[in-house]
Amino acid sequence: MFGPLGKKLIAHVSIGGFPISFDLITIIMSWIVIALLVIFALILRRSLRQEVDEKPNRVQALLDALIDLIKSQLTSSFSSDRLARELFPFIATLFMFILASNLISVIPYFESPTKDLNVTFSFGLLVFFMSQFFAMRRKGVGKYFKGFIEPYPFMLPLNIVGELARPLSHSFRLFGNMFGGAIMLSIVYIFPFTSWVIPIGLNFFYGLFVGTIQAFVFSLLAVAYINVAVET
Repeated sequence: MFGPLGKKLIAHVSIGGFPISFDLITIIMSWIVIALLVIFALILRRSLRQEVDEKPNRVQALLDALIDLIKSQLTSSFSSDRLARELFPFIATLFMFILASNLISVIPYFESPTKDLNVTFSFGLLVFFMSQFFAMRRKGVGKYFKGFIEPYPFMLPLNIVGELARPLSHSFRLFGNMFGGAIMLSIVYIFPFTSWVIPIGLNFFYGLFVGTIQAFVFSLLAVAYINVAVET
């Protein structure tokens, strides 16, 4: 069954007697972002079909610039070149998806999926499990678990809490910035004396500038968390 929760459209389902709720707008907007990224990738792939010795076209130059930007600003911070090469697809995909999710809010009647804490928390959990996986692979299982009782065994609870706090702070940072911008825009829209110019300008500011910055910060923190998990 479907029912509204405030201005949200929520789908309520029951699986094995366990109730589950879905925000339909968030799901729809997430799939729209995925579709746009897939279309963008297909266009890039089609435009790159040229001979190696030919002069790079504009699309290839744009793609090279994007790859160089991600490598220089994000993956170059990894502790080793091997780790940077292995995690470049993950970090690049994470950055592009969050960036597109933030930018899509500038389109009228479109909402950013990153205004939903469930979405940002799923990103935080994804980064958390990736960091633990690479830390375990780099150190070995024994040394990985031994790290939780260092420098002293009584630090075990604190070390566990510290690890679990990372995905929470990581996800709330992105969610708070995007949701806060949405609340501010909603407040501005209800004032009768404000023209449409101010809300539209604020929408572009939060969607383009803040959205881009937050996508970059989230991806940079993902690199930092993986580095800390692997090196410590």
